[in-house]
Amino acid sequence: MKGKVTLNGEPLESRLLKVISAYVMQDDLLFPMLTVEETLMFAAEFRLPRTLSKSKKQARVQQLIDQLGLRNAAKTIIGDEGHRGVSGGERRRVSIGIDIIHDPIILFLDEPTSGLDSTSAYMVVKVLQRIAQSGSIVIMSIHQPSYRIMGLLDRLLFLSKGQTVFSGTPSDLPGYFGEFGAPIPENENKTEFALDLIRELEGSQGGAKALVEFHKGWQIKHKSNLPNIEGAPQDSRGGLSLKEAISASISRGKLVSGATNTDASPASMVPTFANPFWNEIVTLSKRSVMNSRRMPELFGIRLGAVLVTGFILATMFWQLDNSPKGVQERLGFFAFAMSTTFYTCADALPVFLQERYIFMRETAYNAYRRSSYVLSHALTALPSLIFLSFAFAATTFWAVGLDGGASGFFFYFGIIFASFWAGNSFVSFLSGVVPHVMLGYVIVVAILAYFLLFSGFFINRDRIPDYWIWFHYISLVKYPYEGVLQNEFEDPTKCFIRGVQIFDNTPLGAVPNAMKVRLLQTISGSLGMTITPSTCVTTGADILQQQGVTDLSKWGCLWVTVAWGFFFRILFYFTLLLGSKNKRS
Repeated sequence: MKGKVTLNGEPLESRLLKVISAYVMQDDLLFPMLTVEETLMFAAEFRLPRTLSKSKKQARVQQLIDQLGLRNAAKTIIGDEGHRGVSGGERRRVSIGIDIIHDPIILFLDEPTSGLDSTSAYMVVKVLQRIAQSGSIVIMSIHQPSYRIMGLLDRLLFLSKGQTVFSGTPSDLPGYFGEFGAPIPENENKTEFALDLIRELEGSQGGAKALVEFHKGWQIKHKSNLPNIEGAPQDSRGGLSLKEAISASISRGKLVSGATNTDASPASMVPTFANPFWNEIVTLSKRSVMNSRRMPELFGIRLGAVLVTGFILATMFWQLDNSPKGVQERLGFFAFAMSTTFYTCADALPVFLQERYIFMRETAYNAYRRSSYVLSHALTALPSLIFLSFAFAATTFWAVGLDGGASGFFFYFGIIFASFWAGNSFVSFLSGVVPHVMLGYVIVVAILAYFLLFSGFFINRDRIPDYWIWFHYISLVKYPYEGVLQNEFEDPTKCFIRGVQIFDNTPLGAVPNAMKVRLLQTISGSLGMTITPSTCVTTGADILQQQGVTDLSKWGCLWVTVAWGFFFRILFYFTLLLGSKNKRS
């Protein structure tokens, strides 16, 4: 579709349109656990400038609640399938309220009565009539309006396959179709008759072309009755430039966010964003925390999953010893524990997928910056990640018998937190790419399985084929896995295999101990060195060398894991910038 957008005969820039207008989508996209009053107050925080005091913002919200007829539902949560909240008509009015909080000059609505019963639909349109009477231009699409709703409308525009077949007042309908040769019966609903006729013409051989041509001639004949799309009185709009028209609307109280710039360019009269960057982050974080706190079961389920997993691992790998079998069991514990931290982050996937359309609606009219959303999204995730990390670390560290004391525990806690952070960031990035939750889960599980495969647990780095080695270095599991291995085996004085223990995990492990001692003496004689049953054969450094953990120090592994988290947050930002960009601009 091609064309141009003008207002008062002047080209209208997308940036200016976003500021002076509002668009209410057909679907009610709201946070379910916020009340009506809180929802509108957050809209005020986003859309109204920081220079406006909080008391004035609250006054604007209270005024809007009365204007929308929501006083009785002000303290009721919006609700969803699992939580009872406001009615469908009230939800629709809240959706309208969010977008008119700054009192726009032009309001667009996509089928605001869709899915509502007759009474609720009438009340919604009645609210829109009051908004129009306050000085805003209200333009909405609507299907099969009832007789009562028709009485509230000032002007109608009928389209057929994108072409205008009628434009005028409801009272013009009888005369218009009468002149066309299809008079409306006296007791017939005017709009239903007109829509039925248009649909009948569309199904005929010539389509609605005859009605389109008739409308062009009818418009010329009744030119004086053309709709005043500029929204100003007929006797006052002659010669008004776009800048003057906007200034006149602002002087009458429109655009609560206001404009003080008297520059000649209309686009420079209003700011791109109502609030500074840091204020957007605070408001977004506050809203997210408030909505999450009212659904504690979500965090409770995640905490339960982490604690159950930790309990199973703690009891399965209870107090591992320093024997060769104990070493192998430690390796298995670390691989499973580190991969588990990433898998439990999959619950972050539906968070943005559920908020995607709310985000698109709010950023479409510059309620806040995309960068503010990304930072807020990260900051609000941190407290729960810290708590989950500590719960998992405390459950497993001492129960498994890991080494390092207090300093070892805090590093273990830090690397688990870094893993949660990187995993949460990775899943957040994927949520900005994939369109559906189930598809996202499939991709997350598959990629995390590949990360574990190439982490170095199943096959050492030195034995990975050259054409796959790159995957080893981008594996998110590799760095925390190597970090905890170094934390466990870094003590050079700690021995893990002594004397006859070298025969463990071999067929000779089943022979009597005395035979092992004689075999050890024979080996000592062949090597020309003394190896007794108490001689240390393998230290922690040897184990790290055998596992191929030689690239980075344990702190290097920690910081690389943290850096992966920041990297995926940056990618998440670019997916929002490109993938969720408002198509209208």
